[in-house]
Amino acid sequence: MDIYLGIDGGGTKTEAVIVDENGRLLGTGYGGSSNFGTIGVEMARQHVQTAVSQAQAAANLPPQPFAAAFLGIAGTVSQADRDTVLQMVRSLNLAPAGRVGVDHDGRIALAGGLGGKPGIVQIIGTGTSCFGLNADGQRWMAGGWGHRIADEGGGYWLGIEAMKAATAAFDGRGQSTLLQALVMEALNLRQMGQIMQRLYSEEMTVAEIAALSRLVITAAEQGDAVANGIIARGMDEVAQCVEAVARRLGWQDAPVDLVCVGGLSQAGEIVMKPLGVAVNGRLPRCTLRQPQHSPAIGAAILAIQQR
Repeated sequence: MDIYLGIDGGGTKTEAVIVDENGRLLGTGYGGSSNFGTIGVEMARQHVQTAVSQAQAAANLPPQPFAAAFLGIAGTVSQADRDTVLQMVRSLNLAPAGRVGVDHDGRIALAGGLGGKPGIVQIIGTGTSCFGLNADGQRWMAGGWGHRIADEGGGYWLGIEAMKAATAAFDGRGQSTLLQALVMEALNLRQMGQIMQRLYSEEMTVAEIAALSRLVITAAEQGDAVANGIIARGMDEVAQCVEAVARRLGWQDAPVDLVCVGGLSQAGEIVMKPLGVAVNGRLPRCTLRQPQHSPAIGAAILAIQQR
């Protein structure tokens, strides 16, 4: 029986799943981020290898090529990016040439989330991006331009906003907020001025900054107005991406299903309610659905289609 590999490579972690030709899950493994644009190709390759090795061990399989593989890697937007990932796959001997598919993480999230049906997927993780595929095979992506110029509403953006709100409150420029104390505690700061060293001298990583997003969620759940305002602004930015994709694919005034994936989509109503309000204000006929399968399973489904 042929065995297939699906890879979900995000900005925080990599998940590998192994399935048989009937789609039955055999093993799962995890590694660190495989966004090579952020951490470099060699580190991304190591994290993919770790995830695959764990999945093979869980499935009681020896290290050997799969019948086919599909990798959805965050930050893969150009042919040059795809070539980089294909070279990575060749170096790891994951599958025969011609039986390897590569795309961005939105493609696999949509395949898993809506079970292969047309629609839109919104990723809300360390970063954010929106991807849609209609019944005619037309596709469009909005957002996903990386943490320096985009990713509004994602974990990194929320982490930055948390620190901005904390320092503004400390200065007296901004409204009082629970985030001031939460940020100082999370970063182990004895005084607010030490945040400069953490940010600039010690150069906090994208993942470290994104981890501060949980502080915004915590403060918002406790009724903090500043934190709730940050989330509302972020979800409004996310909804703009959803609208852009819907408009491009002919769904602005038509029914369309939207599925959300990524770490922040698991935060519950504190995030999803303002997102739903923002989306429906722009697209009244858009229906927010629960994901049917994970993005990693979506990658495995696409891998099976490579045969």
